[in-house]
Amino acid sequence: MSMDLTEYMDIAPFNDEEASAALTRLSVHPNTKWISKKIFPNEPDTLLGDILRNIHTVDEFQHVVMSKAIQWVIDSSVNEFTYEGLENLTSIEGKYLAMSNHRDIILDPAFLQLILIKNNLPETQICVGDNLLKHKSVELLIRSNRMIKVIRGISARELYLSSQLLSKYIREVITSGTSSVWIAQRQGRTKDGLDTTEQGLLKMLDMSGGEDFVKNFRELNIIPISISYQYDSCDILKARELLISRTQKYVKGETEDLQSIIQGIVQKKGNVHIKFDKPLSEAEIHEASLCDKNDRYQYLRHILDRRIIEGYKLWNTNYMAYDIVNGGSKYASEYTPEDMTAFKAYIETLLGQVEPTLNKDELRDILLHIYSNPVLSKENLL
Repeated sequence: MSMDLTEYMDIAPFNDEEASAALTRLSVHPNTKWISKKIFPNEPDTLLGDILRNIHTVDEFQHVVMSKAIQWVIDSSVNEFTYEGLENLTSIEGKYLAMSNHRDIILDPAFLQLILIKNNLPETQICVGDNLLKHKSVELLIRSNRMIKVIRGISARELYLSSQLLSKYIREVITSGTSSVWIAQRQGRTKDGLDTTEQGLLKMLDMSGGEDFVKNFRELNIIPISISYQYDSCDILKARELLISRTQKYVKGETEDLQSIIQGIVQKKGNVHIKFDKPLSEAEIHEASLCDKNDRYQYLRHILDRRIIEGYKLWNTNYMAYDIVNGGSKYASEYTPEDMTAFKAYIETLLGQVEPTLNKDELRDILLHIYSNPVLSKENLL
């Protein structure tokens, strides 16, 4: 069953024809030669531009360019890249909604796409905030990359209508068998290390359904996904934002999202692990349906939070930060004295990257909590 996209033109990803035109424009962008040398180091710097001009489908773009670009990110900035639970995707009937914790603007869904490509599974469409579309070249790139536009920063009335449209699109694209969809469990990245699902997201997904709460969520086939970075993406930028937000409204700079994308790509990540959990069961959704109206979403939120936190892989950085914050050695078996020395030096290096007017003690405390909070989340499940 194919979809009529007329209603969704403003938010749907580019089709093959639109993507081909967009990539031809990108082929002559000033940065394309530089990126080409990074992805194809042994080839002439004109290779990527030549490839982009000759791509005619979104699938071709994914397989010929994006998979190599993401593999380059892994090769250049990740020690070990691992994943588990793929059988939970392959055993599901129909398409699914992949609901993930969110640490990096671009890489969270990009790593998922690479796993799918490597295992000969269909890629997903990706929900991305329109704040990333301020830069035309970024818009051309990510809308050619199966991006669903999530509109932000609008009035309450506009937001309601926009949420209705998004909800309807996600439901139709999944139930029609057109594509699976990736969405973050919350708007914006987790900045404090605490991965929580927004209740409003679940309400939005339910808007396009009928009266039957269980059917509405069952047909979305929600798969919880946990992505764990040994070194949290853009950690110092997140800590800086949290510190400034304590005393004033934080206002993003014009190029700040683009800077975060670039830093997330080039920053050393240590190890990265992705866990695909089982889809939400009908029994779990039924339990939620027995609650009062708003409590239903709260119940589902807690299930998703538990699943994502359970699937999160803790690293030595998390255990070290926890012991520093709590002034103890509870998890000393998870790291060596040399690890601790290196981690403390890493934190101090980060503190040297921000403006000297910021309070370094407060900033250090925020950074340590970014790393220690995932341990706390695990402990709170017990």
